[in-house]
This record gives sequence, structure tokens and C-alpha cells, in this order.
Amino acid sequence: MDLRVLNYFLTVAQEKTISKAATVLHLSQPTLSKQLKDLEEELGVQLFTRGNREITLTEDGVYLQNRGKEIFSLVDTTTANLQKNEVIGGDIMIGGGETLAFQFLSTILNDLMQDYADLNVHLYSGNADDVKAKIDKGLLDFGLVIDPVDKLKYEYLPLPISDHWGVLINETHPLANRKTITPAALKDQPLLISNQSLVNNQLSEWLGGNLSNFNVIGSYNLLYNASLLVKEGTSVALCIDGIINTKDSGLLFLPLEPTLTSRISVIWKRKQIFSNAAKLFLEHLLATTK
Repeated sequence: MDLRVLNYFLTVAQEKTISKAATVLHLSQPTLSKQLKDLEEELGVQLFTRGNREITLTEDGVYLQNRGKEIFSLVDTTTANLQKNEVIGGDIMIGGGETLAFQFLSTILNDLMQDYADLNVHLYSGNADDVKAKIDKGLLDFGLVIDPVDKLKYEYLPLPISDHWGVLINETHPLANRKTITPAALKDQPLLISNQSLVNNQLSEWLGGNLSNFNVIGSYNLLYNASLLVKEGTSVALCIDGIINTKDSGLLFLPLEPTLTSRISVIWKRKQIFSNAAKLFLEHLLATTK
């Protein structure tokens, strides 16, 4: 697929009319229309539904739009890194779940950015499943993941840090007078759990081996929105300590009993060819964890 034509498509998808997109691209409308028609014929799908005032994307069009944005993001990152190959510069792309362990990486990243003015850091927030998918596609250099995570196809470095699990509840919740939370205390509670695949297995084991025996009412990807649901109701979010600042928030965090912890690891693709910037970050990371 020609990147130039893909850019035409993305511009039309953004502007929603051929005429506006043609103006932005400095093309005539007939030329742009022909390029789009040729693209649809090449792919064998319809990308647009043409209305009276504007065009809308079909499902195939939405798919190509999302993948096209990822392609150009990867092209921009690759170009920047190649252009800065003779100096320490370019982009470091890091994804991670919500964990205070990111402070460990932040110290290294801040030191590097102070020493190398051409170095840029781009952060993506998501759970381990999201992060691994972007590493596989080359959209991230590194991932900060909360175990348990399947790391068979990745290089990985365990960090000397553990996260502690507990529950997030409204401060008026009936469980608020407890110091710790046991599996029995959660038996009839409406639970929100992480939607990270292997984390559910770990939580299931802690709860006694079967999540179906508990009242799981939903899941969350990142905790902030789930915390708002907890604050306004009676639900209980099983989560990691330190993600939500509970001071004067109307929320309480209570640790689990018996204690449940998760190790934190940095992962990257096997045989990955890094930019100078990403390579330097990895060198500092390895030196810090020795």
C-alpha cells in the first residue's frame, strides 16, 4: 500500500468531505476521488459511505483508519530514530499498567532527558495484554507489566519492586471499619476486577479457586474510572495499592489478608533492534538493577 494514498484516505476520514480534504492536500477533487476509488478497488472493500453533506466510514474504513494511524506513528518514530542515529536522541516508547513501580523507570528517564536534549519519551497506559500487543506490532520499545504475565516470547527484566493488592471501597462502605480484607469478607460483595487475563487467575486462586462463586459485576482496564464507580456506589474494586490517592477522596484502600503481591517486570521483543536512545535506556536499566 502506498503511504501517500494512505495519507489521502486518513485526511478524508478526518475532514469528512472530499472537497475539504482536497484543499488540505492541495489536490483537485477529481484526482482525490480517483485515488480513493483505486484504493477501494485494490483492497476489494468499500471504505466510505457517501452522504449528501459528508462521508462516513464503513467498518472496513474504521479498521483501516486505526491501522493507518499506527502505521504512520511507526513511520514517524523510525524516521526520527534513523535521522538521529549519530547522536543519542530519538524516541523511547514505553507502555505500562498502573503501578507505582513506574517511579523506578522515571528516575532513569529523567536523568537521560537532562543529559540528552534530543531524547524524547512517549508513554502509553494500558494493561499487560494491551502493552504486549503494541510491542508485537513494533509500536512500543518496552513494557512495564504486572505479573503474572506470559513472557515466553519476550526478553524481560524483573524489577526489585512488588505491588500489593487490596480493595478500593467507599469510605461509608460496611467493610470500611476493617483493617484488612479476607476472601470471606468479599463473598457477597459486588466486585470489580482487572480485565488483564492472567491476573484473574491469580485473584481467583486468592479467592479460593473459583471466581464464579463471587459476585463479579464488571471489570476495568485502568483503575481511575472504576474508582469513580466505587465512590458513587457500593461496589468493591480489587486493585493495587498506591494507584488512587485516597486522601480526602471519599475512598479507602484496604490490604488483602493473606497478603497478595505481584512482581513487576520490564519486557521487550526478542532480537529487537533498538534506536540509540532505547538502547541507552536499557543499558541504564540493566545497570540500575544489578
